[in-house]
Amino acid sequence: MDLYTYYRSTSSYRLRIALELKELDYHSIPINLAGNLSEQFTPEYRAINPQGRVPALRVELNQVLIQSPAIIEYLEECFPQRPLLPTSPLERARHRGVAALIGCDIHPLHNVSVLSRLRQLHLPETEIDNWIRHWISLGFDAVEALIDDQGFCFGAFGLADVYLLPQVYAARRFAIDLNRYPKIMRVERLALEHPAFQRAHPDAQADKPA
Repeated sequence: MDLYTYYRSTSSYRLRIALELKELDYHSIPINLAGNLSEQFTPEYRAINPQGRVPALRVELNQVLIQSPAIIEYLEECFPQRPLLPTSPLERARHRGVAALIGCDIHPLHNVSVLSRLRQLHLPETEIDNWIRHWISLGFDAVEALIDDQGFCFGAFGLADVYLLPQVYAARRFAIDLNRYPKIMRVERLALEHPAFQRAHPDAQADKPA
């Protein structure tokens, strides 16, 4: 499998975690989203992913899958070993609820395209920073209330943790005060001790600038 990725892309990071937790072999192909390069907008990459975003995953029969939730579902269905979802429908729904909260209500509001649009509207950087911190903090208030008091988000690691760890990384990038979220910080500590999470971390990626 070929993974089109960017080292600090939140959605790329979550897909790397899923691949590593399932112990699946993949080849990373970096797509630089930064500065004037913006490789995601090149005709060559648009031919791979017409949306021009990462991640994308090339799988069997040369098919390219896009959007991390759909790709993770594909991995869960095709590679059920080392599952990311528990057997109980209730517990599966809890994982999916936190994943959707992060993937739909937090992450999109600080995505590169949204921040670029805010800058095109000539908002001051201080206002953009406030925008980011508002939406991440609002979402984390809910996540903190939803997850369990011990272990990963819901005991053993799973889908919710796949989404949460990259969002914590983003929160640190944007200088969010995380001391308000002891349960989230517990999950981060546990995850950063796990080899799969370590291999998926942005600091471990070949395309991270020196």
